[in-house]
Amino acid sequence: MHRPSPLDVNRRHFLRDCGIGLGKIALASLLADSSSAALNPLNPLNPKPGPLRGKAKSVIHLFMAGAPSHLDLFDPKPALTRMDGKPLPPSVTDGQRLAFIRADAAVMGPQFKFAPHGQSGMELSEALPWLSTIADDICLIRSVHTDQFNHAPAQTFFQTGFAVPGRPSIGSWVTYGLGSAATDLPSFVVLSTGGGISGGSALWSSGFLPTTYTGVRFRNQGDPILNLSNPPGINSQLQRDSIDLVAALNRRRLAASRDPEIETRLANYELAFRLQSSAPELMDLRSESQATLDLYGCEPDKPSFARGCLLARRMIERGVRFVNIFHEGWDAHSDVAGNHRELCRTTDRASAALVSDLKQRGLLDETLVVWGGEFGRTPMVESNASLGRARGRDHHPKAFSMWMAGGGIKPGTIHGATDELGYNIVQDPVHVHDIQATLLHCLGFDHERLTFRSQGRDFRLTDVHGSVIKPILA
Repeated sequence: MHRPSPLDVNRRHFLRDCGIGLGKIALASLLADSSSAALNPLNPLNPKPGPLRGKAKSVIHLFMAGAPSHLDLFDPKPALTRMDGKPLPPSVTDGQRLAFIRADAAVMGPQFKFAPHGQSGMELSEALPWLSTIADDICLIRSVHTDQFNHAPAQTFFQTGFAVPGRPSIGSWVTYGLGSAATDLPSFVVLSTGGGISGGSALWSSGFLPTTYTGVRFRNQGDPILNLSNPPGINSQLQRDSIDLVAALNRRRLAASRDPEIETRLANYELAFRLQSSAPELMDLRSESQATLDLYGCEPDKPSFARGCLLARRMIERGVRFVNIFHEGWDAHSDVAGNHRELCRTTDRASAALVSDLKQRGLLDETLVVWGGEFGRTPMVESNASLGRARGRDHHPKAFSMWMAGGGIKPGTIHGATDELGYNIVQDPVHVHDIQATLLHCLGFDHERLTFRSQGRDFRLTDVHGSVIKPILA
């Protein structure tokens, strides 16, 4: 009998010969019920606490793709009003890379008025009237910065810790570390409530992690996943028989090729079969009270950001570990006031309602809510007649704002500060890797120790960077 040499033994042979192919592991979790799954040591999605016993058990990440303007929503700068129409001093913009404008472009003042709110006195824009009502429930970070100044790499960087596609996303890392508390739904769900996303599916990819941890994208109306419902004439038993037949053929192919990805395919068919009953029930909002629908500003059958937020709460209740809602359209290179007024009208009420709803249900303490985009906007105006642009703002990676709530975050606090122009950070800078490290900390992980070995080295979400933002922890 031929014995392969050590040089012939690759990862695929190892997984096959050890009898623990990734597909077998995933299939075991999908076929087991909630009680027996916890007893199965081979199930990678078994729910497990983080080693540090974090306060959060799940995450809802409201990602505002396109980059909201911190200067018009979260970071009031009266000096910009005084300098409106004048160029910034060259010393301020020296060395800055800008996407569409010159460094000597004129300043544009804030487009909305600001006022203090809550006992914290948090100053917020008039464009955010609903968020203003929960000012004492959120932590506003005004000193975030990133390494990227274009959308796709900046979005990929925020979601995966790396600017080039191919790395695991935050949701994949979280699911890898904590497993799943859901039995009939994916552990990591993605919703998109706007237009196209610059970063694409790389933003919820599992990268080099097993595909078990990839985010599953749900639609915001109709079938949550295309072709999930049976066509006319196909009942549940016939569907079961069809899946069993395909599984038998896949097993025959598996015996011939010994490819562990075929086992993953078997598991996916099983999850799809279970989703045919669990997903429609999840998406049917008729069981929600009218008071709850009114809180979110949600029409049950109309696709919207509000519906996505309400679905996110329902997913958390059903054990989903990580929900990512992408809402696009914030890239205001022209008419930043009109753009942001409309997008705040679309998102503000539901974002605040999500926090309030989680709080009144006793879920906020164990659910971390994150709101923000990939970078900020310049204090200088963008106007370009040839492109039809006027009164907009360009990309600005050096400073921007975002907020967090629940899940171990100190409420009613403001962290960090920018200069009087909102251009540079002058107090407590927070890098994107720091946000990632803090998110993992709230879930009970040391971001330096949550690793996965790939291509001969240990990788982590924060690469070799990042520190937990300790002042914002409850």
